[in-house]
Amino acid sequence: MSKLFSLIFLLLSVLSFAQDKHVFTRPKMGSPFNITVFTKDTNGLAEAIEKAYVRVDALNQVFSDYDSTSEISKLCQKYRVGEWFTVSNDLFFMLKTSLEAAQKSRGAFDVTVGNVVKLWRKAKKAQAIPSMSERKSTLLKTGWQQVLLNEKDQKIGFNTEGVQLDFGGIVKGFAAENVVDILTQSKFPMCLADAGGDLAVGNKPTNTEGWQIGISVPQSDEQLMPQMLNLKNQAVATSGDMYNNVSVGGKRYSHIVNPKTGMGLTHQRNVTIIAPFGSLADWLATACSVLPVKKAMQLVKNYPQTELLILELRKGKIKSWQSEGFSKYFSLN
Repeated sequence: MSKLFSLIFLLLSVLSFAQDKHVFTRPKMGSPFNITVFTKDTNGLAEAIEKAYVRVDALNQVFSDYDSTSEISKLCQKYRVGEWFTVSNDLFFMLKTSLEAAQKSRGAFDVTVGNVVKLWRKAKKAQAIPSMSERKSTLLKTGWQQVLLNEKDQKIGFNTEGVQLDFGGIVKGFAAENVVDILTQSKFPMCLADAGGDLAVGNKPTNTEGWQIGISVPQSDEQLMPQMLNLKNQAVATSGDMYNNVSVGGKRYSHIVNPKTGMGLTHQRNVTIIAPFGSLADWLATACSVLPVKKAMQLVKNYPQTELLILELRKGKIKSWQSEGFSKYFSLN
């Protein structure tokens, strides 16, 4: 997702015995990274949590565009057109996944928007939208087709000078799913990982139907939909711009940018995706924020066990659209 932070506003409510609930919070990837585990036997839990956070740090060291020493920062600083670079397993896998996502979404999701994202970061500080000339120059260095993959040798290359990668719309979901995998393998399957709003959940807590998760409405971090989601062994991500936008001349521009125009989105929309994997939920939430509603619905149909909810504020009223199977995850409690 072309976003600086994951802006999902979720309220977690778990109906289980308090003495079995263990919550851990550390600042990771630019926001609080919360882990919740339900277990009566805590033997080995501390080690599993530490292993999970070490994994998150390792991913951040690969994908952070704020850290000049990260793998993608170094790569984007030194590459030259015509050269090939061997990259880590994580970077190659995520880049391959991201390029497939770009192709499927017809460019609505695009990890090459790094220059555009940085342009809008400056715009937020200056409280002024980028000029047309600035946007045009950055768009010349944008486009998923500019990235080349050599799967045999696990190398990547570029067609254009100056391309900057931004994995902000996919890597937090990937990190959350990694944490759930680690805890499950460590014999703590009743777990939840919240990577600043991109969530992955494991087995349901004892005596519950699942992890109950609330969905906020556009422009509010307090008002929730009356229905709660009820999830297990799934991921959920919501994109929105409640805390990350710039208003100029009475018009509000989101931190989420359209890769084709270089403009911040102006519609006030929250998009929630339920998916089998965190990375899938994350990038689909971004793409479906950019796409028109009808095309967003069509995109999600390509992915089994994946559902979409769109809430959009239009003329002071909330309009909603949802995929056919979304409502089956609403809690009956």
